[in-house]
Amino acid sequence: MATALASGLNERFELEFVARNPNKLTTLEATFNAPIYPLEGFDISDKNLILAVKPYALKSVGKMLQGQANTLYSLLAGTTLKSLKEHIPSQYTIRTMPNVAAKFGASTTVITGDSDRKDDAMKIFATIGDTFWVEQEKEIDIATAIAGSGPALLTLVAEAMMDGLVKEGMKRNDAIAITNSLFKGFAPLIASDHPALIKDAIMSPAGTTAAAYGALEAGAVRSAFIQAVTEAYKVTQR
Repeated sequence: MATALASGLNERFELEFVARNPNKLTTLEATFNAPIYPLEGFDISDKNLILAVKPYALKSVGKMLQGQANTLYSLLAGTTLKSLKEHIPSQYTIRTMPNVAAKFGASTTVITGDSDRKDDAMKIFATIGDTFWVEQEKEIDIATAIAGSGPALLTLVAEAMMDGLVKEGMKRNDAIAITNSLFKGFAPLIASDHPALIKDAIMSPAGTTAAAYGALEAGAVRSAFIQAVTEAYKVTQR
């Protein structure tokens, strides 16, 4: 996620990279042509810091940093504003949940935190895609299933569609190309209408869509996706 985000931000912002792993720093320096620094003792005073580590590493990372940041932007799933403020001193603290599509400027990013930095946060993350500010911290944890994990869930749908075409006799390359094209065309479609209206417009009596839709309902696909959101939210509450 960190590399995808950096790829999206690199053209519009001057980035610096801080990490524990020297090999990772060398790779980042070569990839982004940006300054690199070791984590131990790094001074964050007056800097805008994007924190992209595993949630369990928050405490240890915080101990290695020096000073007080201007604004901390955290990508850590399920890590509360309170916990972030306890471990990393900053004047303002923001939680964000982007996804890997940031690399292409197409992320869905949910944001919350200190309202004094709302406008800045929205402007920064708007450079990598759509942004959504939520007032309640609970909402960003709920949204994580779609904003953060959503691309992985959609890969399941895409792969299943591809396999279905192959199962019935289509060449794999054609199945991949057709499914990819479907997803590309679906984006503007879903942006223009409610899903139920799109479905109703396509489904004709006793037709192919009705048969396919019936099979999905029989497999409780809708229920499984709803439950997937619930399970993802539960993880953020641990």
